[in-house]
Amino acid sequence: VQLVESGGGLVQAGGSLKLSCAASGSIFSIRSMGWYRQAPGEQRELVAVITSGGSTNYADSVKGRFTISRDNAHNLVYVYLQMNSLKPEDTAVYYCNARTSRIDWGQGTQVTVSS
Repeated sequence: VQLVESGGGLVQAGGSLKLSCAASGSIFSIRSMGWYRQAPGEQRELVAVITSGGSTNYADSVKGRFTISRDNAHNLVYVYLQMNSLKPEDTAVYYCNARTSRIDWGQGTQVTVSS
């Protein structure tokens, strides 16, 4: 599965951003897709995940602020991350992943939240 993220940028605290990830290739084998993030000097951590059946799971730190969703169109699968009430601690590179019989990752998109 090939993944391309978009939508990152610079936003003030309290603002919103929407990340998008387009998946192509073996999309019918996708079991789940998720968003992870990695801040400088930190390990990559789960932000949110959505299964092929539509079940979702969120990190405690983003519950109530972030929403993951997915859509299918034109032989692509899209997964979105709507991020509201952003905080400086949300600053990180955000990565999309897709789980089939393996795990594939996108290239990442930078999200910077200024205080």
